[in-house]
Amino acid sequence: MQLQDKYRIALLSAYALALHGFESLFPTPVPWLRLGLANIITLTALVLYGIRVAITVTLIRVILSSLFTGTFLGPAFILSLGGGVTSTLAMGIVLSITPRLFSIIGLSLIGALFHNIAQLILAYLLFIQRIEAILLISPIIIFLGSVTGTVNGIVSDLLIKNLKKGDKKIQNVNK
Repeated sequence: MQLQDKYRIALLSAYALALHGFESLFPTPVPWLRLGLANIITLTALVLYGIRVAITVTLIRVILSSLFTGTFLGPAFILSLGGGVTSTLAMGIVLSITPRLFSIIGLSLIGALFHNIAQLILAYLLFIQRIEAILLISPIIIFLGSVTGTVNGIVSDLLIKNLKKGDKKIQNVNK
């Protein structure tokens, strides 16, 4: 891994942690509902730098945020890790197999869906163990995840486009 890659991962991880912390300042109408703002950075990392960088950013964000909040190895950590890794892998696989089939918003929706499914499965297997409770809450969680996935996808799309414009300007100046 080159030094530039390490700086990139550190910077993206810091942005993801900052967004995660910023998001925690907002009251949530439902205790388990989060906007997933840090996923904007994960998706941006995936599209611009690949699956390895995106997974690394996800792992760093989940581990450090859980250490900062005192939830490391607790239920919230397990759900966050499972959802984050699963969604990043799903988006990465889809992007590598069919790079032009889905827009950034589509990738974000795929990530949101897999994040929610992973968390529902983990909640069932490790904590709730009542399938009727999972089936009752699943449509609500998946619907809300679709809404936040769409918004995060729109923001990611704008961010990626602006970053690419900035790169082109820098390249033109350096010529």
